[in-house]
Amino acid sequence: MSCVQKADLAKLDRNELIALWLEYFNQPIPRSLSLQLMRRMIFFEVQIKQSGGFPASTRRRLIALSRLDAKVEPDTLSKGTRLIREWNGVTHIVDITDEGFLWRGKAYRSLSAIAQAITGAKWSGPRFFGTNTEVSNARR
Repeated sequence: MSCVQKADLAKLDRNELIALWLEYFNQPIPRSLSLQLMRRMIFFEVQIKQSGGFPASTRRRLIALSRLDAKVEPDTLSKGTRLIREWNGVTHIVDITDEGFLWRGKAYRSLSAIAQAITGAKWSGPRFFGTNTEVSNARR
């Protein structure tokens, strides 16, 4: 499928999406990835390839981030950072602001409060979102 459109992806079943995933990413699909998130990731990859790829500065930054041993640098949790977490098939997006965190249009003072609202159980917010850094680093 050389020119993939967003509407085309919505019509594909799981097996067809898996074939596209392998074509574009050349690696197995992460476990528990929802069809919705899979479609979004494939479409993003298609857009990147059609536009000629990432700029050199972005490629260098991505390579540097890939070497972080799955940890987010504390400096990356600054105003404007967006955290994305999928939970029970729902994608949750949290934006870091000057005042704290914004999730579903509501301001929160901590990631832990958002994690609890999402799961209904007490969680460490940084652990839930995979930041491996303290929340206080987020409000620099």
